[in-house]
Amino acid sequence: MADLTASLAGRLRIDRVWLLVLALPFLVALIDPLQAKETVRFAIGAFSKTGMFILFAVLAVGILKATGAEVLLAKAFEGREVRMIVLAALLGGLSPFCSCEVIPFIAALLSVGAPLSAVMAFWLSSPLMDPAMFLITAGTLGMPFAVAKTVSAVGMGLLGGMVVRLFFQSPVFADPLRPQSRTSGCGCGPSPFNGTPEWRFWRERKRREVFRSAVVENALFLGKWLMLAYMIEALMLAYVPAELIAGILGGEGVVPVLLGAIVGAPAYLNGYAAVPLVDALLTQGMAPGAAMSFVLAGGVSSIPAAIAVWALVKPRVFAGYLGIALLGALIAGLAWGMIA
Repeated sequence: MADLTASLAGRLRIDRVWLLVLALPFLVALIDPLQAKETVRFAIGAFSKTGMFILFAVLAVGILKATGAEVLLAKAFEGREVRMIVLAALLGGLSPFCSCEVIPFIAALLSVGAPLSAVMAFWLSSPLMDPAMFLITAGTLGMPFAVAKTVSAVGMGLLGGMVVRLFFQSPVFADPLRPQSRTSGCGCGPSPFNGTPEWRFWRERKRREVFRSAVVENALFLGKWLMLAYMIEALMLAYVPAELIAGILGGEGVVPVLLGAIVGAPAYLNGYAAVPLVDALLTQGMAPGAAMSFVLAGGVSSIPAAIAVWALVKPRVFAGYLGIALLGALIAGLAWGMIA
């Protein structure tokens, strides 16, 4: 009877993000009925404009998982240390790993002796960019911003890897692992395939099932966060004075970029949801450099990405991870502010 009750409860359980997406217009309608309608209209319109990018994104992730191409990432952690750092930063910024998948992957690498410098390079670049993130960022904020963020993600990985390599024997990075590292996940799970990738995945039933499951799960994941973000974007445009944003995060120089990184670190919940929010902030006067530092510092310190690091290493290494992220976000924000 208990098992039956638990099963029914699991089936009836509604995702809290979807619940908020459904409830938000009704909550707004209690205060401003016209704005509630405008919020829904704005969200649907924005979602339809990025629909093509979302479709490409979920199909790309599905193909990567179904073919087993993720196993190629392990080769980045072989050979000389500098080579490992460079490849880890590049692959971290381009891989389809979600933050939860990083935990078992990195735990396995650390357990077999992969250097912390290469692991740190992957850790820093991985949550900042992936194929889905690139397409959605390009569709909303423009291709130049998406390319700049990708370059910044790889650069942050290189920065972290080289810093750890130089100071590996320091009190911060020496003996980095927790005595008993725990692993947890968000349901995305590691790749079920090992060995050589099978590019013609449609020939095997198991790979077809993985493809279908990955496409559905990622479509729902992106859909819920983007719909919520578009609704919040509509409310920000309606109720947050542009002068306030421009006064705090606008202008030139180091201060707006630094504030963008400081605000982004604790305020960031999801990289996909951040894209429309940054678009709204830019519309209201946020400086381009501050926008870049916001998405970079926030992406690395977001809850899923931070848990992936906290679960495996000691607090002092985690503090080093956050410090490198803040420095990298500041550098990238200043650079983008001069270019944009």
